[in-house]
Order: sequence, then structure tokens, then C-alpha cells
Amino acid sequence: MTEETTTTPNTANHIGGNVPVERLRQSVGENFQATVAELMDLVAIPGIAWDAFDAAALDRSADAVAALIRGAGVQDVQILRVNKDDGTPGGPAVVARKPAAPGFPTVVLYAHHDVQPPADLSLWDTEPFTAVKKDGRLFGRGAADDKAGIMAHVGALRALTEVHGPDFGLGVTLFIEGEEEAGSPTFRTFLETHRQLLGGDVIVVADSANWKVGVPALTTSLRGLVDGTIEVRVLDHAVHSGMFGGPLLDAPTLLARLIATLHDDDGSVAIAGLSTGVAPTLEYPEEAFRADAAVLEGVRLAGTGSITARLWAKPALSIIGMDIPSVAMSSNTLLPSARAKFSLRLAPGQEPQTAMAAIEAHVTRHAPFGARVTFTPGEAGQPFATDTGAPAARTALWALGESWGVPAVESGMGGSIPFIADLHDMFPAAQILVTGVEDPDSRAHSANESLHLGDFEKAIVAEALLLSAMNVGQAAGRD
Repeated sequence: MTEETTTTPNTANHIGGNVPVERLRQSVGENFQATVAELMDLVAIPGIAWDAFDAAALDRSADAVAALIRGAGVQDVQILRVNKDDGTPGGPAVVARKPAAPGFPTVVLYAHHDVQPPADLSLWDTEPFTAVKKDGRLFGRGAADDKAGIMAHVGALRALTEVHGPDFGLGVTLFIEGEEEAGSPTFRTFLETHRQLLGGDVIVVADSANWKVGVPALTTSLRGLVDGTIEVRVLDHAVHSGMFGGPLLDAPTLLARLIATLHDDDGSVAIAGLSTGVAPTLEYPEEAFRADAAVLEGVRLAGTGSITARLWAKPALSIIGMDIPSVAMSSNTLLPSARAKFSLRLAPGQEPQTAMAAIEAHVTRHAPFGARVTFTPGEAGQPFATDTGAPAARTALWALGESWGVPAVESGMGGSIPFIADLHDMFPAAQILVTGVEDPDSRAHSANESLHLGDFEKAIVAEALLLSAMNVGQAAGRD
């Protein structure tokens, strides 16, 4: 269940009792401007893992991350990659290790150094790969997603080393992926190949968001994901719309009719066989959601129930691409076929393969006017839920609240991080924590992506507190 939490008093009888909170906070603060400058240097490297972009920039990004980690005191640093299914090399991942002293746990710190393409440059107010400070935020592609996650790890590790000394007992492994924005095509193979390097008692995935500016969150649930394509075909070849139009509907029109069956009149997903999770108790006011999502005035929201239930505990289906001629290339013909790509988010507890079968059955059953419908399944990712009663989660919630000075929120997230299921499969005994540096106005993947610098500093402090707590015997079941 999702609910607000309270911070735990910092006494010897509670979580954090042996953590030097103020010394860690001071260390992070003294180094913060240098940390921001290093983040700005990372933003300047256009490391994009898509085939259409220069792979050399991605290599430079990996090299820069490796140098930062060495500068934070971890010398065992490697840049590793494995091949994709087609034999071509995957993106470069940076793996760095400081082994645990006897009797101490190991924490794995995950982030990714690749970024989304900048897309339409005319939509940006600044150059995407030139980081700019403005109104307390840092603008630039990757400033939030996820180069700030990398620097949160580096900054926290520096503070830990300064306060506890370079010989602290906690084991630390940094795993900085280089192809997350391209769908992590070699992630599972990478884990299988380097399993001995990547195991740990706690895995911190720094690739999520906080509740809002000034209020931290631990992401405790993620929706799963399936996607695929739906093709509608009505003709063997295109024909003249004047000579044959009327008795026959074109493929784009029939595809539109089929897509319209995917939701009912109130906008809820209308596919039989999809499940709904437990409705969270945390409220997200509609006016706040509309502002955060930039909803145009007069647009009615879809679905029923609370906003958080619709975001975190129910399925959501979007059409994210279509193959039909553009308006500029259109002609007076009845088109024989049209294709759409769907993205279906799944409630926690939903099995992806069951959902994939359900949408295939739906589009086949609702084929309009007898059109030939071809369904091609795509990617599938499991939902995720955190055991908030586990020691690491309780300590993370304490650390977040201690850093921000307000209670941390246990927040679901409507998005998906499919590779977390791979982490869980490969390391079933590890406690997985999903943290982040973004806020509702970070605009990850969009133009004018940005990072709130005040919350960024607090995120580094929170991670330093978590690592310190693990180092003194808490957060991994040793308390």
C-alpha cells in the first residue's frame, strides 16, 4: 500500500543513531559546486546509444564516468560490454568495485550515462548539450535523466570516504549502464556474463523521481510494460479513392476504428483480462496533475478512481506511433494497410505474457469490417513492488526524510523500468531500492529537460546517509 511515512528520530535506539548526519551533510555541501560542474561536463557529451548516432560520443561518456569514479576513490574500474543478439556490440557499461571488509554488506549503485536524443531543437530554450543554470535549475539533455543519478552516487561516495575514511568497511559496486535509453538490449546478457561482479545485498537504482520539489520519495511500485504493433490490411494494393471509395473503407480509417475499441467511453482501458492493483491512499490533486502534465484547458481526464490509482494501480494504453503517409505525402488513394505501435502499462501483479495475450485476443476479436489484423508482440517487462518493511527500505525512507527535513513519501510510479525484473531474477536475495533526482517538472525525454539543484544536493545527502547507515551496520539486515 502506498502511504506517507514519517522520519525516524536520529537516536542510538533508532535507524541512523550511529550515522554522522551533520558531518556528511557538510561534506556534500562543501563539494556541491564542484559536483555540479562535473555534471555540467557530463551533459556536454552527447552519448546516445541509438544506432543512428555517433558511437564515439558514447565511448567518451563512459570514459568520463570512469574517471569520475576513480576520482571518488574507487580504482578498480572497468568499461565492459557484451554483444547484442545480432552480434553487434552493446553500449559501454562502467563497472567499479570496492570489496567489502569481512562481515560488511555490499551495495550496488546503478545509473545510466546514455541519454535520449534531443529531438526537435526548435523546442529547446537552450542548447541541449550545453548545461545552463537558470532559476535554481540546471537545463540540458541528461541533466536529470540520468547523469544526475551518476553524480548522486559519486557525490555520496566522496562524502562517505571523507567522513568514514578511505578504508570504510562497506562494499560498493557502481554499475553505470550505457544503453538504457535504447531499451537495455544487452542488459540480461550483461548480468549473466558479469554476475560475479554485480551481486550485492542492496541495489540502489537511481533513475526515478521525487514527489515534488521539496518532498522526497522512495519509488515503491512500478507498472509493468508490454508493447507491440497492430496492422490492419484491406487491399492487395492501393486503389483510386474516387473510383473505389464508398463501398470500401481504407486501412487507416479501419485502424482508427480498431484503436477506438481499446478504451471505453470514460477512457478506461477496455481489454478483458487485465488486472488492477491495490488503490494507493496517497492523494494527487487533479489540479496538480494537470499542471505537472501540462494538460490543455478543457481536456477531460480519462478513467475513474483517484489520480494515483489511475497512475499506479491500473493499466494504461497509448498509441505511440503509426505507419501511414504524412499529410505532405498524401494522395487520393485508398491505402491497403496501416500499422500502429501500442504501449500498455500494467498494474503491479499483472503477468506481462497474460496481458500480451489479452490485447492480441482483443484486436483479433474486434477486427473492423472483416479487415485482416496482424498482431506482432514486442517487448515485455514485469511490474515491481518494494517490500517497505525490509531494513534497506526503512533506512532509505529515514535517510530521505532526514536530508529533506520532511517525511518521505512512498510513491508509486506510472512508468516502467523493465530491467529491474532482471535484477530481481538474477539477485533474488538483494533488496532493491528505486530512488531518483527528478521532479514533476524535470521533463525527462522532452525538450528543456532540467534538474532542481536544491533537491539534487539533498539527494546526494540522502544517499550518503544510506551508505553510512549500511557501513555502521544498518539497512542490510545487520541492525
